[in-house]
Amino acid sequence: MEKNYRVLLYYKYQKIDDPELFAKDHLAFCHSIGLKGRVLVGQEGINGTVSGTIEQTQKYMDYVHSLPGFEDLWFKQDPADDYAHKKMYVRTREEIVALNLEEDIDPHQLTGQYLSPKEFKQALLDEDTVVLDTRNDYEYDLGHFKGAVRPEIRNFRELPDWVKENKEQFMDKRVVVYCTGGIRCEKFSGWLLKEGFKDVGQLHGGIDTYGKDPETKGELWDGKMYVFDERIAVPVNQVNPTIVGKDYFDGTPCERYVNCANPECNEQILASEENEAKFLRGCSQACRCHPRNRYVAEHNLSTDEWEEKLNAIGESLNKSHSA
Repeated sequence: MEKNYRVLLYYKYQKIDDPELFAKDHLAFCHSIGLKGRVLVGQEGINGTVSGTIEQTQKYMDYVHSLPGFEDLWFKQDPADDYAHKKMYVRTREEIVALNLEEDIDPHQLTGQYLSPKEFKQALLDEDTVVLDTRNDYEYDLGHFKGAVRPEIRNFRELPDWVKENKEQFMDKRVVVYCTGGIRCEKFSGWLLKEGFKDVGQLHGGIDTYGKDPETKGELWDGKMYVFDERIAVPVNQVNPTIVGKDYFDGTPCERYVNCANPECNEQILASEENEAKFLRGCSQACRCHPRNRYVAEHNLSTDEWEEKLNAIGESLNKSHSA
């Protein structure tokens, strides 16, 4: 059955003289057609993910392709049941993907070799090739390529420092990097070359493209792909899908992300509906007992009901507040 909505994922490094004006005009157009999503605009280009009906997304693609310099922008498209975003944001940024390097990298001048899904799959099977995941830790934990290195980092900005500390492990090897749609690897692979790595490749179009490729069919991917919209987790492997995510509370297989109910924490954790309810969506006792616990508020729990749930897991509001 054909779906009536679409999600678009895209980026392009293309000089924008006046990002503020570009963003203002862009937002006005998106509002005029009822589109929703998140778009980042900077002098170096545009990076976005938006959703809407087939008609809305087609109008948007036509609009972007009419802009000077963006005629050939590549939209990665996913069918959807509904909007994948709640609102429409267009914001300006110094970088359209934050790497925070001391000296910026221009992907037009320096970037790693583009690898097709087929070539990337061959790299995955090559024991002498290091495959490096460039995404945040919670993205990796939901799904990743078999054998990919998981850097000990929380987010993408920490990756350059991690590489500097560990470069001796793979300095003389072929290094292949991947990310969701390709944008992070454009700059990061260039940075690796600048750091002295000789043979650097990147998955062209990212995991998203690999999963749709008619030849690879997402094979050698374990778990699901994390996406920054309401879907959160999307399938990649069409051949032999597996679950690698583990429930934060009991370690059982899980692919359901929630945010910690403590608004001051907001940590993303994998949790079943059962464990979310059992642990009040709190990643720690302090978060479960937090005065503004959102799970408690959303379910209108009385203090007695709150205490009863805590007692069931050996905790207490009184002990927490007196600690």
